Amino acid sequence: MNLSASLPLLVLALAIEAAFGYPSRFYAAIGHPVTWIGRWIGMLDRVLNREAASFVTRKAMGALALALLLAVIIALSALAQRLCLSFGLLGLIPLALLASTLIAQRSLHEHVARVAEGLEREGLDGGRRAVAMIVGRNPQTLDEAGVARAAIESLAENFSDGIVAPAFWLGAGGLPGIAAYKAINTADSMIGHRTPRHLAFGWAAARLDDLVNLPASRLTAVLLIASAALDRTADARNAWRAVRRDAGKHRSPNAGWPEAAMAGALGLRLAGPRVYGETRVEDHWMADGRAEANAADIRRALTLYRRSCGLLWVFAALLAATAIL
Repeated sequence: MNLSASLPLLVLALAIEAAFGYPSRFYAAIGHPVTWIGRWIGMLDRVLNREAASFVTRKAMGALALALLLAVIIALSALAQRLCLSFGLLGLIPLALLASTLIAQRSLHEHVARVAEGLEREGLDGGRRAVAMIVGRNPQTLDEAGVARAAIESLAENFSDGIVAPAFWLGAGGLPGIAAYKAINTADSMIGHRTPRHLAFGWAAARLDDLVNLPASRLTAVLLIASAALDRTADARNAWRAVRRDAGKHRSPNAGWPEAAMAGALGLRLAGPRVYGETRVEDHWMADGRAEANAADIRRALTLYRRSCGLLWVFAALLAATAIL
């Protein structure tokens, strides 16, 4: 698929997902493409990840599992794309519907908004219950400010790998591009951990996920800075300074970019030391604002996020128009 087709497909998919999301009745009836991918990854993990094998062997088996997963995903999505495009321009509609299931603008907004609602209606307990649905850290270690920061960090990071990165790979490679990206990203979330079971087996997934997220994380920071420039309550210059100073200090090669931009724009500090399960992770703070975030700051972050999604759509539409002309 060339850019004159993939970029209009991107614009249409973003619009469909923003308007309708992924209907809950579909999820209840058939699940979600990411859950289907997750089942395949779980099966490959059970079959190929043998604890008795050597570190090198498990590392090789992890690379093989990822290659097998991508081969199947790319083949199936390429077949679906070819079938849809056989109907000409009308085929872009079902193709965009398929692609929209792999973008998460609406669901991310809903999940983060629930944290603000939990804090506002039920206090700390409500905020902890809501934030536990979107972050891996131990919610019982979080005070109100910690809950709010965790929600905003999740919003910033997932804006990159749940919206901008899928959009980037959809525009670059059509349905196979976005499907391959989601397979890599899902594999990283499931097996790309530094645990005894997955340190070797998940190595390939973790490294490839870092690589495919590089362009989107930088683009996400640019979108957030541009959105801050359009918002009187945000600070674009401070966002730019935070990105330049702090993004590279994050333990992730990608997460620091959107988190630093979001923190600087809102006058907050994000990231820093936190607890996952029983393990304390030491990390640098992103930006140098106040650490005492609250539900109102989550609302401000969501406003910045919505504006950034709009800018992404406008940017994609301009590229699509250029490619067509």
